[in-house]
Amino acid sequence: MTTRAPGRVSRLDRILEGRRKQVIFRLGVGACIIAFYQSLIGLGPTLAWAAVYAILQLVEALVFPAGKTLKRLAAPRGYNFALGLIAANTVVFGVLAVLWPLTTGPWGVSNGAFLLAGSMLNSVLTTQESKPAFRASIAPLIIYSVIMPAEAYAIGCGLNVALGLTIGTAMLAVTSVKLWSGAHKAFIAEQAARADAEQRRAEAESAVAAKSAFVAMVSHELRTPISAILAGATELERSTEGVNRSHARLIFDAGGMMRTLLNDLLDLAKLDAGRMTVETLTYDFRALMADQLRFWRAEAQKKGVKLRVEGAVHAPRWVEGDPMRLRQVLNNLLSNALKFTDEGSVTVRIGYAARDDGRLNLSLQVVDTGAGMTPTQMERLFKPFEQADASIARTHGGTGLGLMISRQLARMMGGDIAVASNPGQGSSFTATVLVARAEAAPASAEHLETPVGAVAMCVLVVDDHEINRRAMTLMLEPLSADVTTASCGAEALALLAEQPFDIVLMDVHMPDMSGRDAVMRLRLALGPNRHVPVIAVTGATEAQDVDACLAAGMNDWVAKPIDAGQLYNALARQLGEANETAAAA
Repeated sequence: MTTRAPGRVSRLDRILEGRRKQVIFRLGVGACIIAFYQSLIGLGPTLAWAAVYAILQLVEALVFPAGKTLKRLAAPRGYNFALGLIAANTVVFGVLAVLWPLTTGPWGVSNGAFLLAGSMLNSVLTTQESKPAFRASIAPLIIYSVIMPAEAYAIGCGLNVALGLTIGTAMLAVTSVKLWSGAHKAFIAEQAARADAEQRRAEAESAVAAKSAFVAMVSHELRTPISAILAGATELERSTEGVNRSHARLIFDAGGMMRTLLNDLLDLAKLDAGRMTVETLTYDFRALMADQLRFWRAEAQKKGVKLRVEGAVHAPRWVEGDPMRLRQVLNNLLSNALKFTDEGSVTVRIGYAARDDGRLNLSLQVVDTGAGMTPTQMERLFKPFEQADASIARTHGGTGLGLMISRQLARMMGGDIAVASNPGQGSSFTATVLVARAEAAPASAEHLETPVGAVAMCVLVVDDHEINRRAMTLMLEPLSADVTTASCGAEALALLAEQPFDIVLMDVHMPDMSGRDAVMRLRLALGPNRHVPVIAVTGATEAQDVDACLAAGMNDWVAKPIDAGQLYNALARQLGEANETAAAA
């Protein structure tokens, strides 16, 4: 015994589902027929017809209830039984078309013809998914349409009426078949289009997932050599003088450019995947602006360009928003302004406007006296991997992602970026973000650019890449730190069980045992380092990733590629807290 094809079974299942939804309608039509027909042939025969019709509805509901229909249709007997029920319903309902003429004469012929026409139309509309269901439904009606002309002639309607009825019912049957055929082809085409669209959607999702995985893998691998380049260049610049020092600075600048390009590509991947997020933190807006202007002032002085700020005195100080993303937007705007301004000035104008809900629309306008742009060039500004002019990439480098990412970040923070420019008259970029006024945040650890006043300490560096271990060891040399390294989580736990350390720098993503798993085991152990401060070293810096590190028992984090200043700040915070805890104990 063979089973039916799943496609045919599922199509018949949907038809039976539609019939379940129509059962009240069918019973209502039956009740109307009873009320009308019983006066013509008597109540007894009418109730007998109604009883048979109602029993068929009950059998269909009991044999094929919702939720079990598909399974029962899978067997050949169940499939054929369902088709038999559909045919039986049509036989019982359509029999009225040939009974009316026998009881009411020529008037009944017209009523029967209308009943046949309505039944055929209902058959076309309700069975277009399944050819067997359509055949089971239409076959009894075609038989009745053949009987009716002969019946009309037999009761005295005349040959002309019988011939006209024959032609009319034949045309009705042919038209019904053609209508169903067209509807069925349209349904099959729609199903194929939906399947194709679903396949394309699945392929697109798979491609996005593959791209995200590739970007994550590449970023993890690229962060390792970039960290080593930055660490080596920093140490070389610190320990040498003269020409060698300028060479070290060149290497450091190149490494910084590589880090910027990598971060842009990662941000683009996050935007494509919908994983880019913004935070709400309390921060000192004036201090942020001062830090960023101080950072870019040296670059402006090299080019002989004045870097000015307006409106800082009246700007709010403590606000709630995302300082990291705001700094990213401002850095992109200042970088572009200084890149394309060879003389004159770059001015940052700070403004804000209060909203009815108490929040502030904060605006940062960066105005330069550079070459300016044409309308065509401005249209290309916010498109990924495109720049205002093809020569820009050759002259200044870059991917053309900075402005596009900055606009998306500004929009995520409730604002936008607008540009105005004319050739030869400079450009003006205005970024707006939405912030809220806030109270002063608690005092934080002092920002350390260099390890001034550092004391000797025992540090365990855990990373599966030797280059990363060497880079962090280089960064820790100015601290006179006693550095021990481990290449995996298991080796780190073995070392932590044997000797005490002052602090641990733990890579988060390692094979076999992740940094988070290693720290969770460390916190459960009873060894000498159960409460040692652990700083996560990670390339995944989204809020959920950082929260996962803290939940695992880590105390702080620094981002890869590692910046020496950020590393020293984290060390200062954690060693300071550890000393306070020890003093309190």
